[in-house]
Amino acid sequence: MAKKQSFDITTSVDFQEVDNAVNQAIKETQTRYDFKGTNCELDFDRSAGAVKLEADDQFRLDQLVKVLREKLSRREVPLKNIDEGNVDIGSLGRARMTMGFKAGIDQETAKKISKDIKDNGFKKVQVQIQGDELRVTSGSRDELQAVIAFLKPRDYGVELMFGNYR
Repeated sequence: MAKKQSFDITTSVDFQEVDNAVNQAIKETQTRYDFKGTNCELDFDRSAGAVKLEADDQFRLDQLVKVLREKLSRREVPLKNIDEGNVDIGSLGRARMTMGFKAGIDQETAKKISKDIKDNGFKKVQVQIQGDELRVTSGSRDELQAVIAFLKPRDYGVELMFGNYR
């Protein structure tokens, strides 16, 4: 009997890199001319996996989001995994927003990925949903590499990572 080959499909965010990006964004907002004399805040809550942004008005909040997205991109945090909340305009025109991060593949997306693999006609490939990740098994490594090549260009709303290749 042939040995089964497998790999896992996951998605994650390195919260240490998010923390570093938030710190860099705070430093940049303290030195930028368009943020001088304003009260803009960035607060990273590691336990909730979210960044709270607050600015004097909608325009400055948009600028703050741009700065943070740039810093996250430079720290190689997948921007697809960012879940931007709604902007709340508070008293005196203050704008608030919460930016969350997706750290696992939800059930709906996992089912969609599994269905796409099965519908594409990969023979002898099994997909198992295991919590917030998927395990793809097959007897052939070539089939597994074809599945990876099939999934890489597709957009499922999260950055797919392929690992644990055995």
